[in-house]
Amino acid sequence: MTISFDLDDTLIPGTKRFPTEKRNLLQKTFGHEKIRLGTVPLVKKLKAEGHQVFVYTTSFRSANYIRLLFLSYGIWLDGIINQRRHDRTLLAEGNKYSKFPPAFGIDVHVDDSKGVEMEGQRFGFKTIIVTEVMDLWTDHVLEKLSLSL
Repeated sequence: MTISFDLDDTLIPGTKRFPTEKRNLLQKTFGHEKIRLGTVPLVKKLKAEGHQVFVYTTSFRSANYIRLLFLSYGIWLDGIINQRRHDRTLLAEGNKYSKFPPAFGIDVHVDDSKGVEMEGQRFGFKTIIVTEVMDLWTDHVLEKLSLSL
């Protein structure tokens, strides 16, 4: 299964705040953003089970930056979709979607946005919504993924 994760307010705190993984000296020196506590073991578990893990964000962060950010936490991403790639791929569609995971071979998308959840219902793709107040957000994701298999 291919699973994607949103960045802002899902894995990286922005307007929403949640506990984050500790950053090492290298991450602090290069100004790498903090990622949500539990992300590293969750992604490593998913990959160990044979799943592919992508980041799908509407931000304009470069794919190289995102790759290096996750590598600094010991995570190899199988794919990265940022706003530029989303726009290029879905240009013919008239950009009627804020996100459209099926266009990138993604089976399930994890996000914080109820709007993305509504798009999933409308356009027929699976989403898992997490909130900043979920202490056991990784358990929630794993439970919902088990229902998707």
